[in-house]
Amino acid sequence: MSRIGKLAIKLGDKTKAVVAGQQVNFEGPKGKLSVKLPGKVKVEIKDGQVTVQRADDSREARSLHGLTRTILANAAKGVSTGFEKKLDIRGVGFRAEVKGKAIHFALGYSHPVVFDLPEGVTAEVDKTARTEDSLPTVGLTLRSADKEVLGATAVNIRSLRPPEPYKGKGIKYSEERIRRKEGKTGTT
Repeated sequence: MSRIGKLAIKLGDKTKAVVAGQQVNFEGPKGKLSVKLPGKVKVEIKDGQVTVQRADDSREARSLHGLTRTILANAAKGVSTGFEKKLDIRGVGFRAEVKGKAIHFALGYSHPVVFDLPEGVTAEVDKTARTEDSLPTVGLTLRSADKEVLGATAVNIRSLRPPEPYKGKGIKYSEERIRRKEGKTGTT
């Protein structure tokens, strides 16, 4: 039996879950999410708890058991409390501004970069710029109920200007550590 798959998912006070065929619909204060279930997994909802069972002991059913439970747990947490991802924009003159459903970046290119946010993702720019390693740093916080869409959005924003190893300029995750390289020494 899967150690992760056999654990029950506790639903919050204001969170509801409904099984409709091969789909589980979650509804809570942060929004609505629906998760499509694979054919070899069954879901039951009792007393505010969601349990996942597999149909048989085939290799495919065993591999999907824990995965399905984790996806359902992420959906339940997302609609009740939500997820957030923090990014740092480091560099002289690097800025970000949220305008409606788009983020306008100044990333050292000859043109401004406009990034359209997907549905369900909100962004907030930290107004207080701080200095790390003599580079000004601006914080960007992304929030969403869907963990998968939030992670994909953060990856796409980071790819606009990945951090470089010499000075550390670019867009990075807040918890990410950049492996720094030593520059030219200039000795003869």
